[in-house]
Amino acid sequence: MSWVEIGSETELRELLGEVKPRAATKERPRLHERDRQWLAASPFCLIATSDAEGGCDVSPKGDPAGFTYVIDDSTIAIPDRPGNRRADGFHNILRNPHVGLLFLIPGRNETLRINGRARLLRDAPFFDEMIVKGHRPHLAIVVEIDQIFFHCAKAFMRSSLWRPDRWGPDPLPSHAALVKEVQQVEEPIERLEAYYGDSYANQLYA
Repeated sequence: MSWVEIGSETELRELLGEVKPRAATKERPRLHERDRQWLAASPFCLIATSDAEGGCDVSPKGDPAGFTYVIDDSTIAIPDRPGNRRADGFHNILRNPHVGLLFLIPGRNETLRINGRARLLRDAPFFDEMIVKGHRPHLAIVVEIDQIFFHCAKAFMRSSLWRPDRWGPDPLPSHAALVKEVQQVEEPIERLEAYYGDSYANQLYA
């Protein structure tokens, strides 16, 4: 069977049908009180960025619930924590400020989506409000909100994401074994297992 590609927005709309009224009117330009409550309960978000040529990246950010700092009704800030220093998303933001964010609450099938324009700060007074375990962030992503809305639950329901009886991490080897197999690393597997083992949690804010 040959591939049949969609080549225009008109063709796409003919295939999908018209936007449902509730979906067409759910966008907001500013935070509602319920949005603030969602951010206060969310310990995890995904940040999508792209460079000037359209190359894309998605980066996870996580901290204790409420780690996203609300500056005002149209501006939020997300602290950076120690990582692998690739900074792919940060480089993208410097080239193209447009970002998309998806905020999750474990056990909730809905998500909060925010689209806006980001910039990077190396310091600000509110950094003192984002200290975790004595760690004050050295960097924060500030996002000026263009669109915000709640996204429906169907993808999470179809995937059974929050159902422990459907979880199946065992078919894949440990992360250390994956690193050894797919990357060119000199460390023996024993050293990698030790690095990604129990001591890994001690490096979350170091």
